[in-house]
Amino acid sequence: MYDIAIGIIIGFLLVCIVVIFCAITIKLYIKKVKEHNQKEIAFQKSLNETILETQEQVLNNISQDLHDDAGQQLTYINFQLENLKLDSPELQSLLEPVSQSVSNLSSSIRSISHSLNNQLLLQQDLFKAIENEVERLQKNPKVTITFKQESDSKKVFSANEKIVIYRIFQEVINNAFKHAKAKKISIILKTTPQFSMTIIDNGKGFDKEKLNNKATLGLQNMINRATIIGYNLTVQSEVGVGTTIIVNETQN
Repeated sequence: MYDIAIGIIIGFLLVCIVVIFCAITIKLYIKKVKEHNQKEIAFQKSLNETILETQEQVLNNISQDLHDDAGQQLTYINFQLENLKLDSPELQSLLEPVSQSVSNLSSSIRSISHSLNNQLLLQQDLFKAIENEVERLQKNPKVTITFKQESDSKKVFSANEKIVIYRIFQEVINNAFKHAKAKKISIILKTTPQFSMTIIDNGKGFDKEKLNNKATLGLQNMINRATIIGYNLTVQSEVGVGTTIIVNETQN
């Protein structure tokens, strides 16, 4: 009887040891997985930031080229037209529309150049920068664009927030023009209770499950950009109805 009791106790201790060993092993495994995931997240964030910096540098270079090359050439062409009008007054009526078109094109290129340059963007209020771009886009008679700002307080954005939110805004609007063929676009900015940017278009819409790789990559790029600054980006779309994209701060 005594030997049986000892055997039971030893068996119980062995089971306890096995259970403790398994618990420690599982705990170490979970810890290792968490560390791996944290490293993976840190690596992905670093990679996304590098891609973002590279994209911004490319956009800055394009902005500089537009300003220094195309802008100056248009200024020179307009200067020649003005001289030609002075030298040949009889051609003034014919040259005036051309001169006006060149001036309009020069103004558009200057606006585009400014919108691509993140240094100029950082000097502006984000809401004002978006409003200025909307005013430029509203000159397109084929699309109706509405802009609404709902704000009870003045939110201060970091440099990265300004750049990322503005670039997402540009890409969404470009997609609405180029791919969705939208006729109406609505932009709503809010700062309370937290910042959100909602862009709604009445374009073709799409089925996210049937997107091609290029389109999927574009959406993922915007989502990754938002993640870098701690924001969420959600997409709602229906074929034949339109698309709604919302960018908002992550709830704390």
